[in-house]
Amino acid sequence: MILKKIIWLLTAVTGFNTLSFAAETNIQQSGRPIISAYELQHSSTIFAEKRRYMVSLPERYSMNKRSYPSLFVIDADFQFQHVSAVVKNLARMGKIPPMIVVGIANQGGDDYLKTTTWPDNKDDAFGHASKLQAYLSQELLPLIDQQYRTNSQKALAGYSLGGLFTLYSMMQEGTPFNAFLAMSPSAWFDEYSLASKLTPLLTEKKLTAPVFISLANEEGMGVDKVIQTFEASAAKSLNWQYKHYPNENHFTTALPAIYDGLQFLAPNYAIDGTDMLALGDYKQVFAHFKAQKKQWAGFQFEWLHGYQFNKYLFWSKQIDQVDDILVELAAEFPESLTLVTIHIANGFNKKKNFPKALQLLQQVKDQGESYPGWHKQMSVYYAGIKKAELAEKHQAIALELARKYHFESWEIWELM
Repeated sequence: MILKKIIWLLTAVTGFNTLSFAAETNIQQSGRPIISAYELQHSSTIFAEKRRYMVSLPERYSMNKRSYPSLFVIDADFQFQHVSAVVKNLARMGKIPPMIVVGIANQGGDDYLKTTTWPDNKDDAFGHASKLQAYLSQELLPLIDQQYRTNSQKALAGYSLGGLFTLYSMMQEGTPFNAFLAMSPSAWFDEYSLASKLTPLLTEKKLTAPVFISLANEEGMGVDKVIQTFEASAAKSLNWQYKHYPNENHFTTALPAIYDGLQFLAPNYAIDGTDMLALGDYKQVFAHFKAQKKQWAGFQFEWLHGYQFNKYLFWSKQIDQVDDILVELAAEFPESLTLVTIHIANGFNKKKNFPKALQLLQQVKDQGESYPGWHKQMSVYYAGIKKAELAEKHQAIALELARKYHFESWEIWELM
C-alpha cells in the first residue's frame, strides 16, 4: 500500500511539473540567470546506457586548489536542488564544511524502484541495488574524482527508497562511502528484512561509518525495527543518530532531515565571536578548532570563521598579540593563514591603524594577491592614506578576480 502511494504521488508530481514547464516556456524571461549547478551525462558500461548526474560546487571553488568532501544524493531529480541549496547555505553560514554535491539521477520511476532495492523473490520490479552499487563504485565516483577536487570523505544521502539504498550501500563490503544519511528509509521492503540484515554487521562491529536515520509521522515504514537493532547491537564507539519528526509527513520531512543530518556530520562546527569569548583566550579557541579536525569532514577556517575570529580578537583585547597568534595559526592551520590574516587586516583598517593593516597584508602577499579580499583591504588601506589612484586600482582588481572566480552576488556586493 505504501509503495502504491509513493508511485502515485511521484507520477502526480511529475505530471504537474511537466505541465507547468510547458506553460512557462511561453513566457519571455529577461535578466541574467542564476546558475547554481549543472546536469551532465556519461556512458555507463554497467547499465549499457547514458546516465545523468548533477554537480554543485562550493562557493570559492574556482579560487583555490583545496580538495573537498563530497555528498552523493540518490533520486537527484527529486532531491538534488534542495539538498545542494541546503549544503551551500549551511557552509556559507559556517555550520558545516563546504562540500561538492553530486546528484545521482534515475532514468524514470521504474529505474528508481529497481536500482534502490535488492531481490525480494516476489516481484521483478525490484532487485538491482547491487548494480547501482557497482555503478557508483566503479564508474560514477571515479569519474567525479577525476573531474573535481574531491578528498577521501564521501557521504551518501537518500530519502524513502533512496534511504533504503543508502543503508544497503552502508552494509556492502568495500562501499566507497564513509558516512550515510538515510531519511525515512523504506525499511518495510522485503517484509521488513533490513533489521535482520543489520544485526550481524552491528554485532560484529563491521559498521564503523557515521550514520544518521530519520522518520516522519509515518507508520509501517519499519524504521522502528531498524532503530531497535541499532540500540541493541551497535558498538558504543559507533557514531549514529536517530531523529523523529512527528510534525512532518513522508514528503515534507526530506528538507528538515537533510538539514539535521548534515549538521550531525559536523557537530559544533558553527561558532561566533561571543562563543569564542566564552571559551577563553586564543589558545582555547585554537584547541576547539583542532578538535573539529577529528570530525568526519575535518576543519579549516571558512570566511565566516575568519570574520568572527577577527571580531573576537578585538573584543577580547588580544589584538596586541596578533603576531604571535598568526605564528601559531600558521603552525596549526596553515591552509587558513591567508584568509584569517586578511580578516584581521580588515579589523585594523576599520580602526584606522593603517600601518599594521599593511604589515599584515604584506606578510601574506604571495598568496594574498590571488584573493579578491586581499585587494579589497589594500584598497581600503590606500584610501585611508589618501592615495585614491592606488585604492581604485586594487578595488578594480578585487572585482575582476571575484568575477573570474565566479563569486556569488553576495560576495561581490561585499567587495563593493
